Amino acid sequence: MANSPLTFYGKVALVTGAGNGLGKAYALDFAARGASVVVNDLGGNISGTGSGSRAADKVVEEIRAKGGKAVANYDSVEFGDKLVQTALDNFGRIDIIVNNAGILRDKSFVRIKDEDWDIIQRVHLRGTFMVSRAAWPHMKKQGYGRIIMVTSAAGIYGNFGQANYSAAKLGIVGLANTLSIEGRKNNILVNTIAPIAGSRLTETVMTKDMVDALKPEFVSPIVVYLSHDSCEETGGLFEVGAGFFAKLRWQRTEGVLLREANEVLDAEKVRDNWDRITDFNKATYPESSQDSMGKIMQLSNEIDEAEKAALDAAKTKDPAAMAKAYRALPVEYSYTERDAMLYALGVGVSTKQPDHLKFLFELSDDFSVVPSFGVIPAFGCLMESTGKIPGIKIDPTKILHGEQYLELYKPLPRSGKLTSTFKVADVMDKKSGALLLYNIETVDEKGEKVAFNQFSTFVVGAGNFGGPKTSSESTPLVDTPSRAPDASMEERTSVDQAALYRLSGDRNPLHIDPSFAAMGGFKTPILHGLCTFGHSVRHVMASFANNDMSLFKAVKVRFVKPVLPGQTLRTEMWQDGNRILFRTKVIETGDVVISGAYIDLHRASSTKTQPTGDLKSTALFEMMTQQAKNSPETAKKVNAIFQWNIKQGSDIAAVWTMDMKANEVYKGKPRSGKAECILTLSDDTFIDMVSGKLDGQKAFMSGKLKVEGQIMLAQKLSSILPSSKM
Repeated sequence: MANSPLTFYGKVALVTGAGNGLGKAYALDFAARGASVVVNDLGGNISGTGSGSRAADKVVEEIRAKGGKAVANYDSVEFGDKLVQTALDNFGRIDIIVNNAGILRDKSFVRIKDEDWDIIQRVHLRGTFMVSRAAWPHMKKQGYGRIIMVTSAAGIYGNFGQANYSAAKLGIVGLANTLSIEGRKNNILVNTIAPIAGSRLTETVMTKDMVDALKPEFVSPIVVYLSHDSCEETGGLFEVGAGFFAKLRWQRTEGVLLREANEVLDAEKVRDNWDRITDFNKATYPESSQDSMGKIMQLSNEIDEAEKAALDAAKTKDPAAMAKAYRALPVEYSYTERDAMLYALGVGVSTKQPDHLKFLFELSDDFSVVPSFGVIPAFGCLMESTGKIPGIKIDPTKILHGEQYLELYKPLPRSGKLTSTFKVADVMDKKSGALLLYNIETVDEKGEKVAFNQFSTFVVGAGNFGGPKTSSESTPLVDTPSRAPDASMEERTSVDQAALYRLSGDRNPLHIDPSFAAMGGFKTPILHGLCTFGHSVRHVMASFANNDMSLFKAVKVRFVKPVLPGQTLRTEMWQDGNRILFRTKVIETGDVVISGAYIDLHRASSTKTQPTGDLKSTALFEMMTQQAKNSPETAKKVNAIFQWNIKQGSDIAAVWTMDMKANEVYKGKPRSGKAECILTLSDDTFIDMVSGKLDGQKAFMSGKLKVEGQIMLAQKLSSILPSSKM
């Protein structure tokens, strides 16, 4: 039970070096909790010379005086079998070992004599080994054992003048790690502590005040818990002292594999990638030798396979085959809620929009990641890999992004670590250039698929190699309908839009540096195609999915012309079942910038307004349109903009605006500014509220009425809709 005391009745504990300090504290604590204790102490000084029985005897006497069970042992830990035999002879078993005994012979490295080195290793490392080995078969036979190893901060981090001691103490950590693995199946659990406490040993490296302040009693609790049968921890390393307890673990940088298929690996590559090699911002925490070697072997095998595939392709002298045989290394991408919010700002989400909180505020109940963010981890993988593709000469200044396909297998998590794998799906010869299709699969930390991207890029001047003109691998576009759009949405981009979007990963100077843009033939920096892509995806999701990003399935677009930051985008949309076809234009020029595009939804809502006769609320809104013109005093009193979303079934069938700042009521979303209060309800609920059959507050509390934005403004509606009782 969680609140029950930790007792050791029937258990036998052997504590080495228990005549003073920490060892004495452990022995007293175990005895007070019912354990039979073997108090071992050679009785020598801190340098390992001399011997005597007084130290151990005094502790035994103290335990017995309090009604506990204890016996003394005066042997050196180098004779571990004698210590364990004392436990067996007196108590018939051995359950717990605390390898606490130790000595010091501190000297700077150049002054250490052989005997100073050897005795430290014998007492600390060999002594720990001898005692543990003597007890091991008995613990294994009884299916129970707890072993506490004792290391030191000097062993973990090093300390001037303690080279011999540091080496022995870190050796104990390695011994403990292996014993924890070997003992687990027999319920022998092994853990290591690095205690900081006042003792005879620490007097050599601490002031007297520090020694007095760090009581051994503040370390003993973790030794007791790790030794109890309720504790399942094994292989742990803990720093403890002054009542502070912390677990340590190995940390490794993300690392970088510098070996590449058919390329020379040299010291210069190590030098040039040193910042990546030593960057702990994306650290991992290996817990076993399998963790240590597994990633290395996996990456090595992938390189070997890539080298073989590239060699086979090279024999054919087919540039396309060589490119398709290329296997890039997986690329990891970690992101946080902050990155998701920064991306949302980059593709036009604004605090002026009613639903901005779900994209810009991490504490929002329905916080969501804009689905087009799924291109970001893939784009990083693309940039990491394209310059290394064999067979096709790719000039980065002559690459045009032609088409983009993105499919999400599940909604993007609000943060996480994703891994993307790149491959060349096909290469087409367009004479004036090469058209390359890149497929990128993205998975999460569990290996589950998250996204699939297909990038289509045109490399100017890389054609005429005799390859095919078309490919069955390409995700097809769709024809734009000739009828009027079912819905459209306009949005002016910011003059800083490209500067903001590039912070999500695409740092191409073309989008920020006027001189670089001029080299590409542009008067000013242009907007990223994938930024326009993100705006368009948002427009479709707002118009046909009520910004429910979980409904997003896939999107395909063709980039036609560039957009300049500050220009206004208009997305025109047509519904065809769960597929929303769209194209995007620049209002100022009339140019189509995205064509042949569509978004597939898991379930689509219609934005088409129902005929007037189908909605009972229509007549009331039309009546209020006339009344608003005749009631300037009421409008002045309310002075707010309301948007009404009238539903029929699960779909929004009509949208009406009550703009009391302009004294207008009209069909559609607000023409200027933004709605300060948005009310969503069914046609029947609206009629019941206006007629007085349903109280507005009851409608809200029962879920029939959803209110967003400034909820308190809804109370002002009573002056516009007297019977609503909001």
